Amino acid sequence: MAKELKRLNGIKRLRRDFSSIAKVLDVPDLIALQKESYAKFLQKDVPPDEREDVGIQGVFNSVFPIKSYNEQLVLKFESYSFGEPKYDVEECLERGFTYAVPLKVTVRLEAYDVDDKTGEKYLRDIKRQEMYFGEIPMITDRGTFIINGTERVVVSQLHRSPGVFFGHDKGKTHISGKKIYSARVIPYRGSWLDFEFDLKDVIHAKIDRRRRILATILLKAIGYREEEILNRYYAENYKKDIVRIDKDKKRFLIKVRKGDPEFLRGHEATVDVRDSKGKVVVKRGTRFSKSVVEKLWNAGVEEVPMKASGLVGRHAGSDIVDMTTGEVICQCSEEITEEIAERLLSPEVDVQEFELLVPLRRGGKIVPALLETLKLDNVRSQQEAVLEIYRRMRPGDTVTVRSAETFLRNMFFNPDRYDLSKVGRKKINDKLGLDLPLDQRALTPEDILQIVYYLMRLRDGGEASVDDVDHLGNRRVRAVGELVENHFRAGLVRMARAVRERMAIQEIDALVPYELLNAKPVQAAIREFFASSQLSQFMDQTNPLSEITHKRRLSALGPGGLTRERAGFEVRDVHPTHYGRICPIETPEGPNIGLIASLTTHARVNELGLIETPYRKVKDGVVTNEIEYLTASQEERYTIAQANAPVDEKGRFTKEMIAARRRGEFALVRREEIDYMDVT
Repeated sequence: MAKELKRLNGIKRLRRDFSSIAKVLDVPDLIALQKESYAKFLQKDVPPDEREDVGIQGVFNSVFPIKSYNEQLVLKFESYSFGEPKYDVEECLERGFTYAVPLKVTVRLEAYDVDDKTGEKYLRDIKRQEMYFGEIPMITDRGTFIINGTERVVVSQLHRSPGVFFGHDKGKTHISGKKIYSARVIPYRGSWLDFEFDLKDVIHAKIDRRRRILATILLKAIGYREEEILNRYYAENYKKDIVRIDKDKKRFLIKVRKGDPEFLRGHEATVDVRDSKGKVVVKRGTRFSKSVVEKLWNAGVEEVPMKASGLVGRHAGSDIVDMTTGEVICQCSEEITEEIAERLLSPEVDVQEFELLVPLRRGGKIVPALLETLKLDNVRSQQEAVLEIYRRMRPGDTVTVRSAETFLRNMFFNPDRYDLSKVGRKKINDKLGLDLPLDQRALTPEDILQIVYYLMRLRDGGEASVDDVDHLGNRRVRAVGELVENHFRAGLVRMARAVRERMAIQEIDALVPYELLNAKPVQAAIREFFASSQLSQFMDQTNPLSEITHKRRLSALGPGGLTRERAGFEVRDVHPTHYGRICPIETPEGPNIGLIASLTTHARVNELGLIETPYRKVKDGVVTNEIEYLTASQEERYTIAQANAPVDEKGRFTKEMIAARRRGEFALVRREEIDYMDVT
């Protein structure tokens, strides 16, 4: 019987596929996320001069060089290397050891002499040394870690992506139901920055969720003048119309524009509008609609006369200034009152024409929030603004202009103290329409100004939208390499502090790098992470399937994430963007429901930490076997057919109308409109 089985098993049989959906993509390596992330952190097999600025290399580059307080000693990082593990995986499991490799770091200590007369520094001595820097746990071929003889898995964390987020309180704050709009800049590392309106449409800023300051004080502190703040916003987000003043007949003249009725729409004719022959084209009291404006244009009417009452409620497009006296009669964006309109018609005021603001889109409002904020702002110069911010953040401290400027620069504009990360920079660029390189990981003054402008557009009803914090385009995965990197950085920063103190108390001539560096804080941080972190867990060994599932798990809990008590219903719920990325079924019952999930079979995590899912490309109505991976944000731009949509042998859709997804909604669309098709 055994021979018969062997003989039968040796025969090659034709495998028939009875599934209704053709297989176009093989099952990927299901633990690749764990292994690739940790390999990127170590860069073990990459030559030192070819390593990317990520992982261990990135941490060393960000913390070093370490300078003494008088800058006569500088400790520089050169390279690192790994030794061989003392025990293999089986030995570590049997004998209760940690599977790890020794880390060796080469550093260079430079000593300088300072000329007392000129203050110039001269290099006196260089000491180079390779030193043992402790042990780094290694990942096994199975994507696990052996810590003290137990097999552990580091669960990937799903957390809110760095970047800028806009939202409102849904009218819950005030009894009137008025929506309070706000913006929040969340960095990967550094101080949070918030902007928000109050009930009187004044914009406030908050640094690290502490005391509020007027947003215009912050804008002045980073180098913007009042006129620039106002004029740039209204120049970029509104159209402007020039209004002439007819002093003799005591009226205003507004130009008629064909195909652009917004300048007149919604206003009433305050006098009869006549053509060149004196015939009445539009009677007094008629509202200017699109058809009325076209009628005026066709009749050859170039300007519409308007009494003072016709301009009441409109907003000035720029400062209206008396050319003789230099007096500002009406500020940019200020509402024109009857008193201002009558004054402009007065012969004593030397104003011949001025600009009016008009929203770019119909239904847009003009809320002079910037002007109202500036009116409350008593700060007149950049120096005053910087000092005011310092006093609010550090009340009671003595302050100089220089220390206040350094404080503000370190808070948002110093790459050593503030890091948006590449994904944070990309999200800010995409949201605000900027084109800054992804390496620009600190904020810029332009970022802050554009965030305030975008918040204004939200309030004005312009081309702006609030963000959905549960959208997978706004959440990213921190895999094992990134989690260990963060703890490695924390330990290295503690060590750098100790190095500076040793530099200050020891003799310069006798110092060697070995005496300065103490790797214990780094080792303690790594040991603490693997032994006691909420995300480092004893591996589920029930069966091979539960083992793989554990390695592909995503947790919203852990350091920098949510807590069970604070997590609401929305964050736990299934979101349309989970389609093809996160399994909607596999989540525990009880307090962790929705906070712990699993990646789908074909989902992968890109270099920015965003989850991508594969689709078949559709070209000219033909489904191809070309596979493209899309993030949740990219997917929203396309129409995607389901995998079971009927196609013929050539890949053409057999039905005229196809069930498809567009922006998270299901709809029947024409087959020509399909861009992609699901894989399974």
